[in-house]
Amino acid sequence: MKDFKEILWVLLRFLGIWLLLFLLYQWYLNQFSGNIDGFTKIISDQSASLLNFTGYETITKDFPTHETILFYINGKSATRMIEGCNAVSVMIMFLAFVFAFYKGVKTFYFAFSGIVLLYILNLFRIYVLNVIVVDFPALTKPAHDYFFPAIIYGGVVILWLIWINKFVITDEKNS
Repeated sequence: MKDFKEILWVLLRFLGIWLLLFLLYQWYLNQFSGNIDGFTKIISDQSASLLNFTGYETITKDFPTHETILFYINGKSATRMIEGCNAVSVMIMFLAFVFAFYKGVKTFYFAFSGIVLLYILNLFRIYVLNVIVVDFPALTKPAHDYFFPAIIYGGVVILWLIWINKFVITDEKNS
């Protein structure tokens, strides 16, 4: 019964933290209704810079009324980016899990490091997806629908496993 209570407590912490962060993020997004939010704009600008740096002449065009950013690569429309592409919801899920197993100050270090890694992974994801659309258009649908979600969510699961195995279980063994 004690194990059940501990599991239930962790689950409730996860859900509570997730709900709080989710509501804060929704409040943030509501400030941009009919416009493009700052996180999405930053990631699209950085993705465009990376594409330009690697030889893909890229510009982005905002369509605020549709809350969309279009990528034009080498003069042609390539992809459309929306709020869901910024990976903030994935990062919220990651943070909720890590903080559900709170282990002091190291929780903040791991959470920050994980967010940075997920951000870089997402930037890479958007970059490669645009390259695929331009150079390998037949692979666009499987890359967008299967391969890249597997990478971003797989990255979260790997980080969760590292957190549990290297910090949570290790701390409990040393206690």
